[in-house]
Amino acid sequence: MAQKNIYRVVYINEDEVFELYASNVYNSDLYGFIEVEAWLFGERSQLLVDPAEEKLKNAFAGVKRSFIPMTSIIRIDEVEQQGTAKITTAKSGTVASFPRPPIKTDK
Repeated sequence: MAQKNIYRVVYINEDEVFELYASNVYNSDLYGFIEVEAWLFGERSQLLVDPAEEKLKNAFAGVKRSFIPMTSIIRIDEVEQQGTAKITTAKSGTVASFPRPPIKTDK
């Protein structure tokens, strides 16, 4: 039987860095987005439950597929085993936002 691929997806969203695991990662048909399906979270049968991972699991409970802007992706790794999903605060200067053209205002 073929081994199932596991991907660690790290991206930034509203000054927080999300590190999540998924089975399927694709280039999306929506230009400029990465498509992520089948989020992986720890089993509920574990004796110790990580509240941060449980919060993420509840946040993605009804999500079938996520479309993440390419400019928000920090990295995607194919890993051998699943780790713990987590959210951390992005430190100032760690992640640079994508440059945008200046906004013109009429005066």
